[in-house]
Amino acid sequence: MLKRTLGKSKLEVSALGMGCWAIGGPWDWAQPGNEPYPVGWGSTNDEESIQAIHAALDMGVNFFDSAANYGAGHSEVLLGRAFKGKRDKVVIATKFGHIVNEEKKTVYSAPDQIIANVRSDVENSLRRLQTDHIDIYQLHEGRYDPKLALELQVILEELVAAGKIRWYGWSTDVVDNAHQFASGVSSTHCTSIQFRLNAIYDNAGMRKVCADFDLAGINKDPLNKGFLTGKFNADTTFPENDNRSGTDFSQPEIQKRLKIVDEIRDILTSDGRTMAQGALAYIWALDERMVPIPGFKSVQQVKDNAGALEFGPLAEAQVKEIQTIVGKYELKG
Repeated sequence: MLKRTLGKSKLEVSALGMGCWAIGGPWDWAQPGNEPYPVGWGSTNDEESIQAIHAALDMGVNFFDSAANYGAGHSEVLLGRAFKGKRDKVVIATKFGHIVNEEKKTVYSAPDQIIANVRSDVENSLRRLQTDHIDIYQLHEGRYDPKLALELQVILEELVAAGKIRWYGWSTDVVDNAHQFASGVSSTHCTSIQFRLNAIYDNAGMRKVCADFDLAGINKDPLNKGFLTGKFNADTTFPENDNRSGTDFSQPEIQKRLKIVDEIRDILTSDGRTMAQGALAYIWALDERMVPIPGFKSVQQVKDNAGALEFGPLAEAQVKEIQTIVGKYELKG
């Protein structure tokens, strides 16, 4: 089993984690004064979600990443159910920083309330997860003021001392924010940064921060919202309650992604891998600190993703070949 160490925490986990956004089911982003809009990944079946979590455990995956806002708390609830009697076998990461209405299934952003709410936020996550501690607790406002984040860090250290959380991190794609957070005077238990990384979009600056401060990189979007499964084409559509429903496949940037996927298909599927397995293998070969966390809604998706562990990383030459292909397209954002 391919393993990874989560930064300075020295927590050993499977090199693959499971991202638990999709299993939260439909929910709405409902910022006061604005029209609500869907930010889930379409409809789900709770019993299949739990079966999928158990399938991941059976295949050796022991790292699961959720957030309070995924399904307005529902993702955490499902993990709590799935891990009854199994808590000692898993490492749980979750995130905070939003106003969550579990009953109405709505969420909105309120950065000015994060510091005031963090203690109640952790208690709510503990309740939903049915646990007495969270292994990695992550700030979930990527563009939050780093000065305030350093103030928040003091409280997070207090939560560590109280046994509520073991370690913490920041989910952000902003390199300067991550650097300031990792270098803060109160950053003793800062062990990870969660950021976007896949075979199409790298973030070398963030990977350097992880290396410089002995942090793990927890990689959201490792399959590029499904593009790297190789299943999309110009005629692909999504349900209205899927956050990808507004994707316009005629846009030049989307067309570039489809072309890249076609060009790297043979590399990713080398040695009998599926496209998804090859995309995960790329990340492992790119940087040993990285832990991709693909999402899932079904047992089959879990089996496909976890099956990548049997193949291990791509070869260094394959990584360079993919980077050369992607570099030709000059993608934006």
